Amino acid sequence: MNLLPYLKSVLEQDRAPVVLCDLNHTVLYMNPAAGERYAKNGGMALVGRSLLDCHSPKANEMIARVVEWFGADRSHNLIYTFRNDKENKDVYMVALRDGDGALIGYYEKHEYRDRETMKRYDFEP
Repeated sequence: MNLLPYLKSVLEQDRAPVVLCDLNHTVLYMNPAAGERYAKNGGMALVGRSLLDCHSPKANEMIARVVEWFGADRSHNLIYTFRNDKENKDVYMVALRDGDGALIGYYEKHEYRDRETMKRYDFEP
């Protein structure tokens, strides 16, 4: 069974931004929420470009340190990077690994802490 269409659909439907990068820091994929979130930086046009072009030298240093930490041990898979109080969210970097556990990239994960305002099982658009 090919799970790729299902996994892509999960990412496409996520309301939180998802940006996947390889070990060269090339943006491989952005979901629609990430395209909207980073519109002022180029949005979906960032795919294929270096993530490092969008960050300060200090941030780039931290990204490099995190990737090095991910590569040091297969149990190093998640690190907290910052808190955004205005949006009530925490942000993490998460390691991406192949089937053998080798590091192949990373992604940014946003976790919003607001209580859901959507009505339960509201089938009306």
